[in-house]
Amino acid sequence: MPTPPHTEPAHLTIGELAQRAGLGAETLRHYERLGLLAPAQRSASGYRLYTTAALQRLDFIRRAQALGFSLADIGELLALHARPEADMGAVRAIAAQRLAEIDRKIHDLQHLRAGLQALLAACPGHGPSSDCPILAALQGETLEAADA
Repeated sequence: MPTPPHTEPAHLTIGELAQRAGLGAETLRHYERLGLLAPAQRSASGYRLYTTAALQRLDFIRRAQALGFSLADIGELLALHARPEADMGAVRAIAAQRLAEIDRKIHDLQHLRAGLQALLAACPGHGPSSDCPILAALQGETLEAADA
């Protein structure tokens, strides 16, 4: 007798969905409260029951988070995705805003890197810590004052 094909369950409990999505149940509840995940149906005993569509939605959320979108942005993207007639310009604007934020962070990190490089260059790496230009800078003294 042939083995019956594997079928997906019609509904997943919050624990099953969390395990499949690689998330915690509390994260799923949080997404539900934010409106990122549709409210679950309830079983007769009160358990949350989700469809496999919830798993696809969580994959969307995970991929959007991996690109650095905020949960608010993801909510907007999901709303636009739910309206196929919506103008893709709105999606592009959200992505462009995120890219601009990333560019600002890169600029800030480059500035921090240059400052730390200058401190490392000023520190000989030996001698008493009372003469350390890194500690002096963290205390608010300038490099010139530390050299004097």
